[in-house]
Amino acid sequence: MKTILLLGAGKSSGSLIQYLLQNAENKCFNLVIGDKDPAVAEEKINNHPYGKAIGFDINNAAQRHEEIMKADLVISLLPPALHLPAAEDCLRLGKNLVTASYISPEIKALHTTAEEKGLLFLNECGLDPGIDHMSAMEIIHRLKASGAVLTSFKSYTGGLVAPESNDNPWGYKFTWNPRNVILAGQGTARYIQDGKYHYIPYPRLFSESTKISVEGHGRFDGYANRDSLSYRHHYGIEEIPTMLRGTLRHEGFCSAWQVFVTLGITDDSFIMENTENMTYRQFIEAFVPASVQGADLEEKISHYCRVDPQGPAMERIRSTGILEETKIGITNASPARVLQHLLEQKWILKPGDKDMIVMQHIFEYTIDHKAKRLTSSLVVKGENTIHTAMAKTVGLPLAIAALLLIEGKLKSKGGQLPVMDEMYVPILKELQSLGIEFVEKEIELP
Repeated sequence: MKTILLLGAGKSSGSLIQYLLQNAENKCFNLVIGDKDPAVAEEKINNHPYGKAIGFDINNAAQRHEEIMKADLVISLLPPALHLPAAEDCLRLGKNLVTASYISPEIKALHTTAEEKGLLFLNECGLDPGIDHMSAMEIIHRLKASGAVLTSFKSYTGGLVAPESNDNPWGYKFTWNPRNVILAGQGTARYIQDGKYHYIPYPRLFSESTKISVEGHGRFDGYANRDSLSYRHHYGIEEIPTMLRGTLRHEGFCSAWQVFVTLGITDDSFIMENTENMTYRQFIEAFVPASVQGADLEEKISHYCRVDPQGPAMERIRSTGILEETKIGITNASPARVLQHLLEQKWILKPGDKDMIVMQHIFEYTIDHKAKRLTSSLVVKGENTIHTAMAKTVGLPLAIAALLLIEGKLKSKGGQLPVMDEMYVPILKELQSLGIEFVEKEIELP
């Protein structure tokens, strides 16, 4: 019997664990799940005979070495910053590694050694990044094979709350790491449009969102991801004049979030004083310049952030409770940590709630002297708070890739993304059988 070692049993692990355990007997492997809280892993294993939960500390070098040494394959669902120690042990011990995270410079630096040792370190094999790469490459390769010349590629993905569970003005609830949501977009977004490079600094990012329509599901806010340019190389479309990758939110989210950005309360770079005794109203008041005029705090915020005091953006701000005289109650907190603490109480998935994943690719190309647009859309709804749409779309590609690896069906070596047909063809086929399927629509352009 082989052993798959899964590191991390958090929000995105439920569907991955279920899928692997369903296949464990047939594929002849045991699943060992290491988490700092083994009770969380035990709950998801649910007494399955091929599953085992262990308490695991990624910073315990001796334990990390021992568990990886016993495994045939490692899947890491740990926070991205914690992948490196696991990867280094996998390299030393000759183990393949699969993650859903963006490949870091440190992991990328292991490529040559991993390749020489005949190991595959497969990164970006979740949802975004992951399914977005694979579904895009399938279409790109198909269009190129038909003789089409790509002129534009835009891709957007959002982890959202399903309409039937949308009971707050933001249309958003946490289905993955809240910290990543609070800090999303920080840095400068880069993309290319009609052959010209464009840059959007973080302070302007949410004010420069665009409207994205998904047939049957309405309109969404789309804002640019930090890096759209490097994927031209990964996708083999270096000469494409327009390429943008972005994130989706329900309509109206971006204009309200821009208020937080403008005020500076998404900043994680410093620790505030006396947050344990401060109210949320005092907290946000501390970020409004003293020179700003207004009859009250709301008027000052509206004036400074240039939003209607009675409009939908301020309605969303009020709904968070950030203008209330409620004690924050946490010490040594950055502004972003304070905001996260508040929203974790407001944006929680309640029992019975369902989330929703929306992804859309928009390709424009010429073929036979005609200009065409192909739109490929994916909408997935969650089942419950464990088997969320986020857990399905992040975890299932990882699980499928793991089975392909353990069966010796992937020949690629080194640090890779799932952009080769040996990866995306079987993974997309299996995802389709599990109900994760894109709908395409092609039109001719004037």
